[in-house]
Amino acid sequence: MARGFPYPDLKDFLKALDRAGELHRVSAPVDPTLEISEIVTRTVRAGGPALLFDNPVRGEMPVAINLFGTERRMAMALGVESLDEIGQRIGELVKPELPVGWSGIREGLGKLMQLKSAPPKRVKDAPCQEVVYRGDDVDLDRLPGLQVWPGDGGIFHNFGLTHTKHPETGKRNLGLYRLQQHSRNTLGMHWQIHKDSTAHHAVAERLGQRLPVAIAIGCDPVVSYAATAPLPGDIDEYMFAGFLRGERVEMVDCLTVPLQVPAHAQIVLEGYLEPGERLPEGPFGDHTGFYTPVEPFPVLHIECMTMQRNPVYHSIITSKPPQEDHGLGKATERIFLPLLRMMIPDIVDYDMPAAGVFHNCVIVSIRKRYPKHAQKVMNAIWGAHLMSLSKLIVVVDEDCDVHDYHEVAFRAFGNVDYSHDVLLTQGPVDHLDHSSYQQFWGGKAGIDATRKLPEEGYHRGWPEEMTMSPEVVARVDKRWKEYGL
Repeated sequence: MARGFPYPDLKDFLKALDRAGELHRVSAPVDPTLEISEIVTRTVRAGGPALLFDNPVRGEMPVAINLFGTERRMAMALGVESLDEIGQRIGELVKPELPVGWSGIREGLGKLMQLKSAPPKRVKDAPCQEVVYRGDDVDLDRLPGLQVWPGDGGIFHNFGLTHTKHPETGKRNLGLYRLQQHSRNTLGMHWQIHKDSTAHHAVAERLGQRLPVAIAIGCDPVVSYAATAPLPGDIDEYMFAGFLRGERVEMVDCLTVPLQVPAHAQIVLEGYLEPGERLPEGPFGDHTGFYTPVEPFPVLHIECMTMQRNPVYHSIITSKPPQEDHGLGKATERIFLPLLRMMIPDIVDYDMPAAGVFHNCVIVSIRKRYPKHAQKVMNAIWGAHLMSLSKLIVVVDEDCDVHDYHEVAFRAFGNVDYSHDVLLTQGPVDHLDHSSYQQFWGGKAGIDATRKLPEEGYHRGWPEEMTMSPEVVARVDKRWKEYGL
């Protein structure tokens, strides 16, 4: 078993969750229209297990859901005890120091071996092509797609991993976008303005070409996570998945489009987008907690559907937090900390609260060294790839635990003079943001909750925070049982 990769297939992950007491099978008939959504939402908010619905009343296969709803299951999905382990591995790889002596050379070789396992591996035969439907036999109703909320525009497939290539460079992109089922063989592609697939489609339309697309549903958990990761455009998601797994991802050529997909996916949809074609997509109850409006989006025409024998359909529920995407967002937060530090070395730690749906608020701790250091960090974050979508940044001192929201609130409420310590600006916001007065851009705020310096105009002498003497703390610890408390 390779380090960090215990599950070659989604079914293997489900078996592992079952053994760990993290999976509950529902044998009763359940409706994918609204009923599954209500069951899952209650389960997530109770801190409950992953769910496998064996008998959905629509579709021809079981539904697996809430696989990533806790940090424990997310760590299991990535084959680690703690999500911070992966961040530490990345941190070691991006260290700039050159090896010194034999131990350094050995360490460097170990790092190279990790990277050697990263590129995907092409195979000729794949489980995802055991059953093949073409042409008129393609029927999306075979899949138990979900209607999650009463106001949704219909059935959506919410965990379809979408594959495209740049029409000129051939650069592959893997992304996760919601897919509205328009008919038995067409889907609405809700890829947002900031996404790489949107750029691929724009180039294809400029050239007057169809854009080939392949969608994989029910991939192994590492590949599924990699599709959600906010990687720069020049980093291949399957290279990243191979690094996380410690083993190359097996890929197979599609049957009707010039793309490759994970060989162990449960279901694959192959098709193309016609240049210039759009259909209304939505409404959709999104992770913001509000319905996103109807907008025109490209249409995928599916010419081929392949799948494993006895496949399992994987999906996710979207709603205001808490919801299953908490586990995915927390994994991204921990895994990408070393890379964020590499771009912004001032950062000690950061937290993206789930209640802010991970981009509305970022809490950052720094080791403050000079006047307006906090404001420098705010601007650096707004210039760091998809962190640019952050709306509120709260900067605290390094002795504040950014994951302790009570402590952060204490600093933000008590350490701030709002006439001096708030930075207001404008910039890009998430496509789904409903609060901005203009779509795609809006106002942002940074709050400097650090200790203030004389050079920043604070001349009162920053007060000392109260702490109990260590001797008294130790004495009370030792005698605690005597107090009967």
